Amino acid sequence: MPPPRKRETALRHRLAELRGPDVPAKALDARALAALAANPGCERRAILDGAGVDKTTLASALGAPSAFGQSQFALTRGNAFEARVKSDGGAELLRLVHEKLDPGAEPPSGAQLPDLTAIGPEGRTARTALALREATAAGAWALLDHPMLALDVAGSPAFLEPDAVVVHPDGGWTVVEIKSFPMLDGSADPAKVGAAARQAAVYVLALEEVAARLDPAPRVRHHVLLVCPKDFSNLPAASAVDIRKQRAVTARQLTRLTRLEDIADALPEGTCFSPDLPVEDLTAAVESVPATYAPECLSACELAFHCRDRSRTAGAVTSLGRSVRAELGGLTTVEDVLAAARGEAGDPDDPAVAALRRAAELRAEALGTAGFAVAGGARP
Repeated sequence: MPPPRKRETALRHRLAELRGPDVPAKALDARALAALAANPGCERRAILDGAGVDKTTLASALGAPSAFGQSQFALTRGNAFEARVKSDGGAELLRLVHEKLDPGAEPPSGAQLPDLTAIGPEGRTARTALALREATAAGAWALLDHPMLALDVAGSPAFLEPDAVVVHPDGGWTVVEIKSFPMLDGSADPAKVGAAARQAAVYVLALEEVAARLDPAPRVRHHVLLVCPKDFSNLPAASAVDIRKQRAVTARQLTRLTRLEDIADALPEGTCFSPDLPVEDLTAAVESVPATYAPECLSACELAFHCRDRSRTAGAVTSLGRSVRAELGGLTTVEDVLAAARGEAGDPDDPAVAALRRAAELRAEALGTAGFAVAGGARP
């Protein structure tokens, strides 16, 4: 087996070939990584994200463009709000961290603001780790604005950039998520808060890898600070969010991801996902990687429309949802399900088959009764 460094170099070269000649890699951010962890069985998304393929461009080239993603207006509004929160050296942001997460500590006046500039993501990651170590040793408040963290994903590093990380006087580290959706009367949309918590869980996992390399290892707090506009103003409001459950789920799902080199080795020779390829060749390349589509993909993946169309064409029961798929056991297509319900296929001792046949009998009985009622006749 080749040394780890040679394997990593070979994998990067292979992923660049899959992405296409002269096609720049798209960074894998925490939002995409949280979505990937929510569907760890999808090898298609794993290899496309790992190779840095722009799935938005790929979906358009396949003829199935997706509206997934933030609007330009939302991005502009979010950037303006984040700048407001971090103005004046992050004084308001640190005040919120102190108030919501560490009221017993001394007030965060004169906090450190380390410079995190460096060349390339690897350089920024190393500079962030050094700044975290120095700030922890100083035993004072510190605000790291857009630090760079690295997290191993299926054998390939993903570079992540949280909005901010705060170092507490006791040496603890807190992730800060700044969002542009409003917090009305102290609470925000639960669905959006859940998405933010899953994203923050990815950052916490990456921070824990940095902390594990220090002795003694600092405590990475599992309560993150969510900062949103207060009501419909541009003033910041904050809430402490417990992400222990999201962190545990994300960590477990990431360990289930097939290693990228294993997926790449199983692909046909010459496979490439360059959007400049003819549609037929590009479609064949995408279809050479197994996908695990579910309706939830529509809100998390740019290729969802393409995968949904293929899933429906194949009659896969996953297009009906993961819960339905779980109930049907070994029946993987709609045709298999209907055949089992009609008694034409399937093991009658299989609980799923028995339930389908019973449901079919009840449906036939109900429709027969309804027919007689409409006709006005008596049941024989």
